[in-house]
Amino acid sequence: MEFQRTFVDTLVTRIEEPRSFIQIVMGPRQTGKSTAVKQALKRIAYRQVTHIFSRATTDKQKALEHAWNEARRLSADKKPVVLSLDEVQLVPEWSSLVKTLWDEDTAADRDIRVILTGSSSLLIRQGLAESLMGRFEVIRSTHWDLWECVQAFDYSLDDFLYFGGYPGAAKLRTDEGRWYDYMRDAVIEPTLSIDIFDMEDVRKPTLMRSLFELGAAYSGQELSYRKILGQLDDKGNTATIASYLEHLSHAGLLSGLPKYSEKLLRTKGSSPRMLVHDTSLMVTASAEHRDVLLSDPEQRGHLAETAVGAYLMARSHKEHFELYWWREDNKEVDFVIKKGRKRTSIEVKSGRPKGRSGLGAFLSEYPGTFSLIVGSRDYPLEEFLLGKIPLFQ
Repeated sequence: MEFQRTFVDTLVTRIEEPRSFIQIVMGPRQTGKSTAVKQALKRIAYRQVTHIFSRATTDKQKALEHAWNEARRLSADKKPVVLSLDEVQLVPEWSSLVKTLWDEDTAADRDIRVILTGSSSLLIRQGLAESLMGRFEVIRSTHWDLWECVQAFDYSLDDFLYFGGYPGAAKLRTDEGRWYDYMRDAVIEPTLSIDIFDMEDVRKPTLMRSLFELGAAYSGQELSYRKILGQLDDKGNTATIASYLEHLSHAGLLSGLPKYSEKLLRTKGSSPRMLVHDTSLMVTASAEHRDVLLSDPEQRGHLAETAVGAYLMARSHKEHFELYWWREDNKEVDFVIKKGRKRTSIEVKSGRPKGRSGLGAFLSEYPGTFSLIVGSRDYPLEEFLLGKIPLFQ
């Protein structure tokens, strides 16, 4: 039986409820959004209209209206119809057009239930802010976690640390050369050139590309803005780098984690800790063979820390908690998560030589914090990545 992610159940449930909201399946490129929607549609008994937008389509707005009118024709008998539009971000001013059509259906009491899917969370995010407030729910398609990769592809922990959570790449793991080409040609390059450069105001694309490569190589490590600028050939400034990091983050590639502080200004002005959203992005940047990366304690340690950080980042989007790191002088904590009044400090015990752990110092400064040492006997790395260890107490 084909593996189905848990959000497929969520999508089916929401579509089968009385019509209330547009359902938007949003996430990074090549994480299985379109496949998940197809799986959901197979389980839904209502009549359906589907359309996939492509860059080659000449009049995308007209194509959207045509698909919507077909759904309206089928709904003339007042029975539910599902309208699924894939890669909707390719339609110019898509959100205004969807808002108009959705509101017309609401006024006319048409039972058309809409699913929108998009690879570029950057443009999807803009559209939601512009026109569709109060009319939608978001279902997030994050990178696949260890549990999903074990169930779908029989991954080991080492498989997951190296190959990460892109489902399309899993079948290539016996051929590292083909896997590497897939990551470059089907994931990284289209995300940069299509999802970001074509859809955002990026005046220095070479600078952003270099920033991603640098950040991926240093994933799990602090980089001051001064150091970042010093290592990039195409110079920018701190504001440009911060803006480009935000674009990379929304595209599902690379984020700069802020340093934890209860003072907002210190948090905003802190040096970021680079973190790719999936370990495979770090592996691709290093271009090292599996045996080399996994056998070297230093490099395996960085992979383990990145895997934990990426896992926390994916959960933070779904479960609405905040993710940071912390350092004072030479004492640091790998990750700090906060949800309401609950706070947890997380140290990753990865086997690589590290500076002095700052857990004790952090707990002294912020009493009442729950702490985890991932990779210890009590909290094994694999158990943590499988979701078997609670994040908060």
